Amino acid sequence: MAFQHEPGTAIECLSIPITVRKEGETSSDSALVMKCGFKIGGGIDQDYRKNPHGYSDNGIYVTEIYSGSPAAKSGLRVHDKILQCNGYDFTMVTHKKAVDYIKKHNVLNMLIARKGVTHS
Repeated sequence: MAFQHEPGTAIECLSIPITVRKEGETSSDSALVMKCGFKIGGGIDQDYRKNPHGYSDNGIYVTEIYSGSPAAKSGLRVHDKILQCNGYDFTMVTHKKAVDYIKKHNVLNMLIARKGVTHS
């Protein structure tokens, strides 16, 4: 049960493997920036009851995906819950740590939970 999960407790659920390979984009100052094309919300330091998306726990959730981005091409969807990224546990992570981890890696091998697929 990936949704309504209490951080720090064991979790057993089906998960979907998704790989996002970042693509280079030139910024306004001509620097190459690696982009994955999605935004996240949540984290153990956030109050999920104040989240505008109505999530039921402190997990890391995909809140936005840019059209044509590596994330969109990989099959990632808005409201997917990220359980792991490159083997790193995302069920016990702060929002900033999750963002920093995603920014640090050019290939993101994620395990996600999706309502209606891995859990009703």
